[in-house]
Amino acid sequence: MAAPITHYSEPSIDTNELTIRRLLDESLMSGARVVSGADQLDRELTWILPLTEVPPLPNRLEAVAVYARAEAVAGGGILLASLASRGAAVLVVDGPISAEVRHSGLPTGLVVIEMASRVGFAALSRLFATLTLNQEVPVMRYSMHVHALLARLFHRGAGLEILIREVCNLARNPAMVLDAGGQVVAQAGLNANDSEALTASVRRVLATGVPAARRLTAQRCRIERVVGAGRGAWTSIAHEVKVGKAFEGWVIVLVPYAILDPQDLARHRVLTEQAAAVVGVELLRQRSVVEAEERARDDFIRALVHGAFFSDHELRARAEHHEIDPDSTFGVFVARGLLPKTVRNRAARMLRLVRYAANIFADQSVRADATAVGDVLVVVRTLRDADEPVLSHEMAAFAQSMCSALELRCGKAVAVAYGQPAHGAREVSDSYRDAQIASDIAHRLGRTGATSHQDLRSFTMLAEIADSEESRQLIERFVEPLRSGPNLLETLTGYLARGGNITDAARTLNVHRNTLLNKLDRISRAIGLDIREPENQFTACLAIRLDTLAEARAATDRQLCLPGR
Repeated sequence: MAAPITHYSEPSIDTNELTIRRLLDESLMSGARVVSGADQLDRELTWILPLTEVPPLPNRLEAVAVYARAEAVAGGGILLASLASRGAAVLVVDGPISAEVRHSGLPTGLVVIEMASRVGFAALSRLFATLTLNQEVPVMRYSMHVHALLARLFHRGAGLEILIREVCNLARNPAMVLDAGGQVVAQAGLNANDSEALTASVRRVLATGVPAARRLTAQRCRIERVVGAGRGAWTSIAHEVKVGKAFEGWVIVLVPYAILDPQDLARHRVLTEQAAAVVGVELLRQRSVVEAEERARDDFIRALVHGAFFSDHELRARAEHHEIDPDSTFGVFVARGLLPKTVRNRAARMLRLVRYAANIFADQSVRADATAVGDVLVVVRTLRDADEPVLSHEMAAFAQSMCSALELRCGKAVAVAYGQPAHGAREVSDSYRDAQIASDIAHRLGRTGATSHQDLRSFTMLAEIADSEESRQLIERFVEPLRSGPNLLETLTGYLARGGNITDAARTLNVHRNTLLNKLDRISRAIGLDIREPENQFTACLAIRLDTLAEARAATDRQLCLPGR
């Protein structure tokens, strides 16, 4: 065990509980006699009430002393039985008890003390207050001392390591902080061997639920026996770290003994309690910093895929800030529709998917960043410098891995699309646009799995003529007349996808053969051509593909048009 760096004088904390036996040791109680319950003198006391102010039923009286004058209990057998049944610890009778009360039988479970002479309730009340304060003030003083030390360090900008080192110094024993997942985030005073063994033992003990009998007292502070290196017995004093209602982890002091002195135990409990409050604030601060960095990186990735930079200087400066080489080769991968439309807390769920996607197929030699654009998950990943075939193979392998991982995470079939490799950060927006178009087309065609922009060659070959006047006329002639009819365009698309085979198309569209024939007749009348003719089928198929490509490009362009660009 490493030696502490700083030593503090150990405060004296009175850990002796106020009991009936301790009360009888006071000079005010000299001459008092225990009439009944002599075997229960170790019962704890918290306060004293006069008999006239005892709260009515069903209020309990655990650890409460009741004061009564001798004449008030004369013939009060029912009264005494009521006090005993409600858990009163002791009845202090101010003056001699009558023989009648003695012979009537005193209730079991209630300690009865007879004062030798009258002292009055005021004197007894002052005695209780003095004893209670003598017990509480040192604890409060030590709590304030610990809190002031740790708070001063926190306000000076000390990190978690320095804070837990100070806890180690105050405890004169090793200390550590575990996060909510049981991982060590800071520790002090432990060597490597003890650290590994104790961390495993502490994690195992704290993961075990608290027995019902200890739940009220041990819910936030847990004192457990743990095992160190060489099977040595240690004691763990752990206190929950909470920020609001959220559980964030534990602050733990580790003592290399199985049995602790009550004063040491009390000090460590106070220390961990105060440290937990300051550590919780530090954890919250660190999380805020991490979240701010994540937001800044997310803003940069969004700007990167949208090409929203005013100059190369701005792009390079922001890329270097996020430790991204702007001259690298990048691959852009997109997946849409991962969450149900009715899912609750959509933003938080999407954020978890973004963090998950950034670590898919993790490789130390490449950099991967992810963001969400609406309901579209976007991953920008650096690629190893190589020729085009190798880059294409690397992108296809990652797209397939991303698809498999997202399907496992979301529990449904997923489509992952990607564009051409981007040689430099400036080309990322073009690659993203290609990936979005491929994703939109794949969605319209009902395709799942990994899809590259080049896989849709029959569409990408039409890209150069998609904006021509001839293309618009072809769409207006073959596609627009079918939008007004019920499912006419979908019927024609399904019919052409089955190569004009009536039987296969009817089975795919889940309609009767005659129903399909009737719809094909309506389609032929709408476009003014017999759709069963191969030449007309080819022209209609070309028009539908041009329309699909035009809609996909328009949807992508709308999404890329950021406000303020």
